[in-house]
Amino acid sequence: MNILEQIIADKRIEVEGLKALQPLEDMRAIVSGVEKGPNFMDALRSAPMGLIAEVKRRSPSAGLIRDPFDPVAIAKEYETHGAHAVSCLMDGKYFGGGAADFSAVRSAIELPMLYKEFVIDPWQIAHAKVMGASAVLLIVGALTDAELLSFILEVHALDLQPLVEVHDREEMQRAIDAGAGCIGINNRNLKTFATTLDTTYELKEMAPENCTLVSESGIKTPEDVASLKAAGAHAILVGESLLREPSPGNAARRLMELV
Repeated sequence: MNILEQIIADKRIEVEGLKALQPLEDMRAIVSGVEKGPNFMDALRSAPMGLIAEVKRRSPSAGLIRDPFDPVAIAKEYETHGAHAVSCLMDGKYFGGGAADFSAVRSAIELPMLYKEFVIDPWQIAHAKVMGASAVLLIVGALTDAELLSFILEVHALDLQPLVEVHDREEMQRAIDAGAGCIGINNRNLKTFATTLDTTYELKEMAPENCTLVSESGIKTPEDVASLKAAGAHAILVGESLLREPSPGNAARRLMELV
């Protein structure tokens, strides 16, 4: 079993427990009273290169990334220094995230937020809406074609936007076939956690003309960002390289200085 398969297996158990505490029907009843948040895609397209800055305590590949870890202070720095959206990890076991971090950040900033989670159930999509997300990550490698299409429709139905994540040509084609309008190319292989920007350079050739393309992971320098922009990416998602700096906000500003 690879890393992604293990995470998904654990996530199914976790979500079943959450559904037992608060059934999907109850969650959907709450959803109707939640106001629409700021537009994720508009925010990313508002600049020559959009920046989704990530709030992440740890990861299976990097271990503990930042200690002490203050999600609100980090998110406020991102907002002050020009980020266009904030990604907040929902997984606790592998990434040290969760609803408490997401809720605290949501209350502290005005930027659109990405519900960064291993989504395998409609319950999580409804939860993203209740939490005040503007966008939901959907990982193609974790879903069947039927689930992917259904979840994209479910996300749109709640006035949220799906960021459909791919890593290889097969997944890219599946995302395109499902009608994804915002595709995230993850430069990190979630099965092995090996990382290379070549993944974006290869897969961007397949992207539909009207698609918003986000390059994710392994982005460390202003030169990386400029190269990705030249290749056709519209936005980037960056976490680890910012979070290892004394000031993540200043690091975010410096990262975008060539675009």
